Amino acid sequence: MTLRSALTCLVLLASASALAAGRPRYGGELRVAHDGPPEVAEPALADTPLEATLLGLLSRPVCRITTDGAVHPSLARELSRPTPQSVRLTLPNAAAAGALARAWMRLASTEGASPYRALLYPVRGEGRQVSANGPLLELSLSFPWPDLERALCHPALAAPVASGPLGPFSAAGRGALEARLAWPQGRPYLDRLLLTGTDERGLSRLWSARQVQLVLGVSSETDTTAGAPFYATYLAFSPRRLPSDFRQAVESAIDREDLTRLFVHAPALPMPHLLPPMLMQQGPRPRPAPPATGPARKVTLLYDSSVEDQRAVAERIQVKLHERGYTVALEPLPRAALRARWAKGDFELMLHALLLPPVPGPALAVVLDAGGRRDLLGVELPAIGALADAAARDTRARERALALAPSVPLVPLYAQGLGLRVAPEAGGLRFDAQGLPMLDGLHLVPQEATATGGRP
Repeated sequence: MTLRSALTCLVLLASASALAAGRPRYGGELRVAHDGPPEVAEPALADTPLEATLLGLLSRPVCRITTDGAVHPSLARELSRPTPQSVRLTLPNAAAAGALARAWMRLASTEGASPYRALLYPVRGEGRQVSANGPLLELSLSFPWPDLERALCHPALAAPVASGPLGPFSAAGRGALEARLAWPQGRPYLDRLLLTGTDERGLSRLWSARQVQLVLGVSSETDTTAGAPFYATYLAFSPRRLPSDFRQAVESAIDREDLTRLFVHAPALPMPHLLPPMLMQQGPRPRPAPPATGPARKVTLLYDSSVEDQRAVAERIQVKLHERGYTVALEPLPRAALRARWAKGDFELMLHALLLPPVPGPALAVVLDAGGRRDLLGVELPAIGALADAAARDTRARERALALAPSVPLVPLYAQGLGLRVAPEAGGLRFDAQGLPMLDGLHLVPQEATATGGRP
């Protein structure tokens, strides 16, 4: 008997046993609708919560963080620390290790410059010299950084989909994904996912007609489930091109509560500090008085053309800054072009949205890099990493976020999560600490178990 045949027999036996015991069983097809792009490929650019969820079906990072803060292998078979300043990753095979090493080196390079490169900053060479030895990746650290494993769980550190089958599902034709028997953490319960991309109105129509069992990207605040809001949006500005009182002008003009409630899709929370509410307490922050009136200025605000909320927010900022003497021209750009302009420092104003890690230290690293203060990483991270206790590191990172905020040219605006609806017949929905749903854990509940239930 071949290995594949043996695995199939085991799956069938497990399914039969589970069914006999009235427990969830393997198999079945789940119909999913979403309002994201038809394809996601580059992890560092697929960083909205929805895109990261879709990417995670086909390509996963080496690990995942559960809501209790524990790190569990995902793509990796094992994570270990041979010494306090080295991390060893055991991947399924040499091809997976090589694909991951190339992805990380590209992320850290000038060519693929991304604020998520800060997640690899503690690695010797800042991630630019990662190499695979068969299925192993050996990472040496430049300074103590106990949070490296939690940083490596970020979706931006997954390998591109084109690298091969590195997720719990594999593509099986237009909009269809099939479960991978060889997924290191065990094959998904479901046999197949059928994905339908549409707009917000289409999501509502498909759900009302019961043509789908899971809807991703729901913006309603009622009858929905949502992951933790770690997708943080900032107004980045260039201190070299704007007057010194620009931050004061923005802070005096923008009401974050109104901005979030009126112009941003739910689930969303106003964010007055560098780190989102899930990572640090968001105390009251009074709005400053407007700065003295100066000469009229013309500036350009760049924003992500693929994110509908950014257009609405950009237009609102345009109106409010006009009251402070700024004529703001709006320029929508594809995300790749937007990040390229960021990497070159070629902007006056830019809406910069980032999926932050659910850990204060790594999140602060990403924010500092995004704000053009990469010079602070070598000062701040070693001091945080020197604390052995995780709670102490988190507290230190929060304190430094408050202290450094005035020197980082970012105005925090709001943080969002992923809203979704799931039918009663689809059970087992859980979220990870990143706020993303773990769809490979979904299963179809036997019809008799939901016969008296209804749609939420």
